Amino acid sequence: MVDTNNEKTYDLSVNLGDFKLDNPVIPASGTFGFGYEFEDYYDLNILGSISLKGTTKDARFGNPTPRIAECKKGLINSIGLQNPGIDAVIEKEIPRLRYSYKKKVIANISGFSIEEYKECCEKIDKVEEVAIIELNISCPNVHNGGMAFGTSPEAAKEVTKVAKEVTTKPVYVKLTPNVTNIVEIAKACEEGGADGICLINTLLGMRIDLKTKKPTIANKMGGFSGPAIFPVALRMVYQVYEAVNIPIIGVGGIETADDVIEMMLAGATAVEVGAANLKNPYACKEIIDDLPIKMKKYGIENLKNIIGMAHQ
Repeated sequence: MVDTNNEKTYDLSVNLGDFKLDNPVIPASGTFGFGYEFEDYYDLNILGSISLKGTTKDARFGNPTPRIAECKKGLINSIGLQNPGIDAVIEKEIPRLRYSYKKKVIANISGFSIEEYKECCEKIDKVEEVAIIELNISCPNVHNGGMAFGTSPEAAKEVTKVAKEVTTKPVYVKLTPNVTNIVEIAKACEEGGADGICLINTLLGMRIDLKTKKPTIANKMGGFSGPAIFPVALRMVYQVYEAVNIPIIGVGGIETADDVIEMMLAGATAVEVGAANLKNPYACKEIIDDLPIKMKKYGIENLKNIIGMAHQ
């Protein structure tokens, strides 16, 4: 991108392994549907990529309502992975997106057992439009007492290894922040063969309705997201960057171009924008438009050069 005032060129491109993105901005899974829902707002092809809505083996209606609770500087959701199932995503949703988005996408895969992850990864591996598989390991393992895959280094390593065995595509593991030692989990995923790490998923939170004196959300607790969690996400990206040798996608509370640059300084190669899309459908476009302006302000000509700079 060229600044016409002084003819200086600003390079926004980044590389997630062999996958080159025109810029580091990716709408986060669960906040952008399957992408085409936003096609009337702006040209989706300006995005670095799109992380598709979380997909499971079978169709899911999701959790009972109410599912959303507002908070200061964020929101709590307990959607429950509502999605049409892996076969419908492959046969209907991704082909539908192709009409408005010509770049490759990131497929977010969830599961409640090793077998589910394996089957979904095998199927999505055959889809040409998918560049990266994003493993959401925040789900409860039904064969292990309900403990989330992402809260145990051993389980995280196992599910990563299984995914890598059945796919030729890069696997990025999306980590839950609801653990004591995020670095331990990230290193276990790398040992299991992960090509990259995505962090963080939502924190666990709740609200109570003062009138009914009961939890606002039917499921009592849900995922807390929004700008309030940005410092937590930034801290975890910083810690994980020092511990692993694979790319990181930073996510959690990003709303501005300044946030993107800060996250990249902490060690992220790319970022995902989540809750901001829910209150402003133009959030990603505005961030992309603003990035060259902020790069000029901070003396940055190439975004790739600032990845992890805060560690120097």
